[in-house]
Amino acid sequence: MRREQVFWGWGEPGAGPELPGHAVGLLRDALGVSGEIVDRPVGLPDVRLRDPALAGALLERLGAIVGEDGVRTDREARVLRCRGKSYLDLLAQRAGDCETAPDAVVAPRTHAEVLAVLEACAEAGVAVVAFGGGTSVVGGLEPARGSVEAHVSLDLARMDRVVAVDRVSGLAVLEPGLRLPEADHALAAHGLTLGHVPQSYEWATVGGCVATRSAGQSSTGHGRIDANLVGARCATPAGTIAPRTVPASAAGPDLRELLAGSEGALGVLTEVTLRVHPRPEGARHEGWFAASFAEGVEALRALVRAGAAPDIARLSDEDETRTSLDLAGGLGLPARAYLRARVGAAAPGCLIVLGWDGSRASIARRRGAATAVLRRAALAPAGTRPGEGWAAARFAGPHLRDDLLDRGVLTETLETAATWSSLEALRDAVATALRGALDAPLVGCHVSHLYPAGASLYFTVLARREDDGAAQWRRAKAAAMAAIVAAGGTITHHHAVGRDHAPWLEAEDGALGVELLRAAKRTADPTGIMNPGALLP
Repeated sequence: MRREQVFWGWGEPGAGPELPGHAVGLLRDALGVSGEIVDRPVGLPDVRLRDPALAGALLERLGAIVGEDGVRTDREARVLRCRGKSYLDLLAQRAGDCETAPDAVVAPRTHAEVLAVLEACAEAGVAVVAFGGGTSVVGGLEPARGSVEAHVSLDLARMDRVVAVDRVSGLAVLEPGLRLPEADHALAAHGLTLGHVPQSYEWATVGGCVATRSAGQSSTGHGRIDANLVGARCATPAGTIAPRTVPASAAGPDLRELLAGSEGALGVLTEVTLRVHPRPEGARHEGWFAASFAEGVEALRALVRAGAAPDIARLSDEDETRTSLDLAGGLGLPARAYLRARVGAAAPGCLIVLGWDGSRASIARRRGAATAVLRRAALAPAGTRPGEGWAAARFAGPHLRDDLLDRGVLTETLETAATWSSLEALRDAVATALRGALDAPLVGCHVSHLYPAGASLYFTVLARREDDGAAQWRRAKAAAMAAIVAAGGTITHHHAVGRDHAPWLEAEDGALGVELLRAAKRTADPTGIMNPGALLP
């Protein structure tokens, strides 16, 4: 049986790091929270859950399709698949509000079974929400209840095979429920790796990453998941979509582009063909310091322009650098002394983390080219300690969030992207909007995911939680989204649209563009049962 996450947070009980003791004091001083445990999630028996609303005849039909062991209506199964892992999701889950939980969890094993389940649910007017790792942070798993009386969570955990590996072409055919660590473990036997490592790596699935256009931490070097998508098969209520698996085509608009990012609103991805990469011999992570955010942005742009961008590149602004060094404890004091010596006492400085993987010769060659660019930009090298510290803690954030929620802290992230020429103005606009909407928050931002024309921005927000924490964050998120739209950024770079960003999709694509997407949904999903409310406003 596959391991399950706790319903109210991230990971398994007791797994993952905890907030270090000195960090509690820092948060108390910065945010005005006591630092004590002030909020605990309710236990599973105390969760508010409505009775299943599915007719017995439909349950029998679904059981006949996937097997009786593939249909569950018990409390634990339903609660675990109620929502994703956004701040708003976790506030509701911790409070035991699971009235919108699925009425049943159905676990198919094949493409044919998925098609049959969708046909049965379409005939019954029951909504279907595909469930992979449950890691959505944009409200991607809680369907709008207005148009449907019941909904099924289509759990893809049993569709977790590596179907085929083509080493000559550098391709792997994978089922959607395969978790990323399991995929890499299987590919390692062939000397290959996905090269896709988002912060949700421990739990995210291959199908979920494609359905949300995920961008892993090494996407600058290995490409986003959609850039590595070569083929796909999608089951919809109207039938199967399966564009031909070829390296490139001029046969009209690319249907793979339509399926990537479709978020289960058109159908269910049942198989994907991804470009995979040679398993690296090793990796190197190191740190550099820029005197300012503007100087760091220009250095990253110079790396891209020179063809010397590493696989991983992250530039923290002054506020994120300051907070990160403070929370790092032992790393903070020597890093601050280094900054004073190399950057100047008056400037807080900005930390850049760079990473390369591959053969030893390739790492040395590529790092040498990048080092030459960074030295010409007058950046200060900080050795491997900052980079290794980042790499060791790269999956810690979601675990620490649970500890912060226990202590009454609002903690959430949002992301966008823009061209190089507008990146700094976008950063300033969003940070200003967040600080205006919240009472004395900590707002940090980092650049990552570099492109020839620009880069992404990722914001982390900490604040003292108000009595109505959900309304507090919705107010701040709305202000930030308005700033993003006004400054010309994308409404989401890699977290997807879900329900949280759907109100701003027309600002992104225009009214006619949204109508084109609606037309695609009407064709693939005539009765509107597929993840209603997600993606489309």
